[in-house]
Amino acid sequence: MAQIGNITLPDFPLLLAPMEDVSDPPFRAVCKANGADLMYTEFISSEGLIRDAAKSRQKLDVFDYERPIGIQLFGSDVESMRESAEISTLAGPDLIDINYGCPVKNVACKGAGAALLRDIPKMVEMTSAVVKATPLPVTVKTRLGWDDATKNITEVAERLQDIGIQALTIHGRTRVQMYKGDADWTLIAKVKENPRIKIPIFGNGDIETPQKALEYRNRYGVDGIMIGRASIGYPWIFREIKHYFETGEILPPPTLQERMEVCKMHFTKSLEWKGERLGIFEMRRHYTNYFRGLPNFKPYRMRLVQTESPAEVYDILEEVAGSLVYAD
Repeated sequence: MAQIGNITLPDFPLLLAPMEDVSDPPFRAVCKANGADLMYTEFISSEGLIRDAAKSRQKLDVFDYERPIGIQLFGSDVESMRESAEISTLAGPDLIDINYGCPVKNVACKGAGAALLRDIPKMVEMTSAVVKATPLPVTVKTRLGWDDATKNITEVAERLQDIGIQALTIHGRTRVQMYKGDADWTLIAKVKENPRIKIPIFGNGDIETPQKALEYRNRYGVDGIMIGRASIGYPWIFREIKHYFETGEILPPPTLQERMEVCKMHFTKSLEWKGERLGIFEMRRHYTNYFRGLPNFKPYRMRLVQTESPAEVYDILEEVAGSLVYAD
């Protein structure tokens, strides 16, 4: 069993990565239903929380069926991060996570996210402030370093553990790499093998099949795996990995009926959480992902992204399943 503070996770847990504009409550609901063991909110701006920005406040929404659930924060100011940790604690999550890994320009170039990998003393100060500001377990997600010349993840892991973080997730790329090239898990394994490290170490990067998940579990010895992009439009990745771990068998891919039902669940949750207008609009980005690779889907997609009627969306999804099953 993996233990994060008072949170007990299954043996070798599968984590859903926090992804901006993806891992909102509707998406988390379908991932939880398909086997995600620990999930996180989209990352939330500490400055946005302090200013009481509506978008940042809404991201604090967590639900009992999601537990255990962590709220992830990012920022460049120590005091703002401390205050935002206090605000986030009141929202009732199970843990607080700090983002030291986001590589995108409008985050890193403002001194937040992966930028802290270039200022370890400030990272330590900020983390310590968050740990002291909340009674909840504090975890961190980060990268190997800023670039190939500064892969300082071993130092980062030791120093952050020493000031009280309770788990560390490491993405196997540097900030400069962004999402290009292959993730390097050898340094993740080095952190896990470090006799000084006692907290759970989770690996992240390039896990898109059950076979690779098992290979990396065995090769690198991490305590669990975080899955991000592979889950977009395919929340079944969690159940497929678990089934493969238990049986050595590859589950058949979801049927068209399953794809339709999960897409409908996602859409329903989107309407409930965002309201009709925004729920319909923001769901449009997901249809291609749910039905990727299926023949003759394009005309249905065009109708789905044009309609403004929830009833019509449900009807089209039913039609997709029926028509394409018949075509097969």
